[in-house]
Amino acid sequence: MFFPNFARQPWEKANPNVVAWLSSKDIANFYVSAVTLMELDLGILRKERRDPTQGALLRIWMNDHVIPEFSQRTLSVDMAVAFRCARLHVPDPRPERDAYIAATALVHRMTLVTRNVADFKPTGGDAR
Repeated sequence: MFFPNFARQPWEKANPNVVAWLSSKDIANFYVSAVTLMELDLGILRKERRDPTQGALLRIWMNDHVIPEFSQRTLSVDMAVAFRCARLHVPDPRPERDAYIAATALVHRMTLVTRNVADFKPTGGDAR
């Protein structure tokens, strides 16, 4: 399952290690959290306000690639995810969106693909 900072990779300067790793994987085996899609869209909306040209390119990327690719592989926040998320906040509160994404990966027993592995190690889940 992708975390937003990893999913943003296409419009940032691509890390050669990430490109190599992704090219060795079957994208059909990847899922995305609905929270990740919200964060991507939020980033694009902000970019559209600050830099309309770049924002338009990102909107095309989102509409033509991300949405079609993950339309059948988007994981929602349901009761199980909500309750697991609550447990991630005790004893130490976490950033809300990160906790929802981590809880989604935990509930679905998925590896979380992120550039911030250290942030997710305390959740007990598998992050790479």
